[in-house]
Amino acid sequence: MTDTPVIIKKPHPSSSASVERKVSFAPDLKKVSSKVMNFREQAWNAFNGLPFPTNKDEAWRRTEISKLPLESLRVAENTSAEKLNIPQDLLEPLADGAHGGQIVIEDGRVKLHLDQEWKKKGVIFTDWQTAWKDHADVISKISGNLLRPDEDKFAALSYAMVENGAFLYVPRGVKVTSPLHSLIWVSGEGLAHFSNITILLDEGAEVTYVHESASSNQNHKDSLHAGVMEIQVGEGATLRFVELQSWGENVWNFTHERVNVGRDGNVEWIFGALGSKVTKNFSDLNLVGQGAMGKMSGFYFTHGNQHLDHDTQQNHLAPNTTSDLLFKGALVGKSRSVWQGMIHVAENATKADGYQANRNLLLDQRARADSIPGLEILTDDVRCTHGATVGKIDPEELFYLESRGMPKDDAERLIVEGFFDPIMQRIPFEGVRTRFQKAILQKLESTRT
Repeated sequence: MTDTPVIIKKPHPSSSASVERKVSFAPDLKKVSSKVMNFREQAWNAFNGLPFPTNKDEAWRRTEISKLPLESLRVAENTSAEKLNIPQDLLEPLADGAHGGQIVIEDGRVKLHLDQEWKKKGVIFTDWQTAWKDHADVISKISGNLLRPDEDKFAALSYAMVENGAFLYVPRGVKVTSPLHSLIWVSGEGLAHFSNITILLDEGAEVTYVHESASSNQNHKDSLHAGVMEIQVGEGATLRFVELQSWGENVWNFTHERVNVGRDGNVEWIFGALGSKVTKNFSDLNLVGQGAMGKMSGFYFTHGNQHLDHDTQQNHLAPNTTSDLLFKGALVGKSRSVWQGMIHVAENATKADGYQANRNLLLDQRARADSIPGLEILTDDVRCTHGATVGKIDPEELFYLESRGMPKDDAERLIVEGFFDPIMQRIPFEGVRTRFQKAILQKLESTRT
């Protein structure tokens, strides 16, 4: 992992295609260290230097963001109130067993817990600000290094403005046997929120980590969330990472996420998207060490006018690497999903094994799903396959169930649950499966009221 991996990425928007957009806020650099101040200044300069994405840019061609009220948004102010007004069900364990540690962040208010067992073994699990204050030597190894601010307009904005987030460090050889959990809950309307999730696993480390971003669905005035996630999985390390997005339907959500996996490392990345008004998500899996493995499992269910756009990239940058991606989604109402995926195999990445599939179920004739797989192979002796489908409920299946006395609504529910079952089978945690199954029922019921 000493060499810098070369990854072919989609080009940045051209300035000629961009419309200039201004924001009404700027980073506050008065209360941060010099190291953080310099980093934020560089990110702010990158944000101001990068053009605003438009539909003329390939990565953004299917997602319209010109109506984002960027100029009128204000930054959420941190408060010192003691009570965290978060729905209790979001705080319950989703992975098997009780939390070994938990970070709860609500509008800048932070509640931290980490079992003494893991503290004694050198595990760091804390909020982003505390990490830079008390563990700058560790977090600086990764923050801004896996994902540079100048790569993406909203990533640069997040780096420049971020005050909320979580940092996890697991030392060499430490196996954290109880799952960790973090939750970012935001409130209010007409606000801009920013977050950063940073994870560093040393050689031979192992951990299960569940992170959720959420907000109330009672708000109506548009808000913004811009977030960055950087994960480095060291040689022989194992990460099971569950990421849930449950933003309210007034939130424009832009996230850029990158996972680097070292030699013989393994990551199991489970992603669930249930909320937001508009989401544009870039998820990059970089297999940078020989024998690295990565599995990406995605679940989404849209309704109303929701628009979810997921852009995934599986980069095989070393020999004998394996990636496996399966994204499945269902759509009702006038909602729309976009999935665009790429498997990239570098010239030296012989014996790479890459797979990607995206399946979509349209439950409403007004819904739309765009599914665009891709392969970019620069060497021989590899095995890479992909597939994509968009379809409706088979009327013969529905007729078969109804002919045996099952009501139509129950028959549709059973078919939808069966459609998602391959994703559920890839999720090793009962709590996560239960959360997704509950969401399926809620989405279906919303179309019948």
